[in-house]
Amino acid sequence: MPKNALGTCELCGRENAETTIHHLTPKEMGGTFKPASSLCLPCHKQIHALYTNEELAARLNTIPLLREDEKIGKFIKWIRKQPASRLIRTRKSRERKRRT
Repeated sequence: MPKNALGTCELCGRENAETTIHHLTPKEMGGTFKPASSLCLPCHKQIHALYTNEELAARLNTIPLLREDEKIGKFIKWIRKQPASRLIRTRKSRERKRRT
């Protein structure tokens, strides 16, 4: 699969969106050969803005776990209503800024 392709986001379900590969366990945490998913750019950016790689590896390493998390759940509910062509500005969460 190319680095960026048009497809369906496995997290929000939007179709005909530009997608990228998201390693469910970050590569730096040993996820190079573990499962990956195809996410639209806004979802992928939002995940990395909200969570550290340690959090992703420890407790959010599947699509269902990501969907169930409250922080990204609010974003998913909102982004599903946006056209697939819309790119959004993503900022690191205040909570995450304090941790890094």
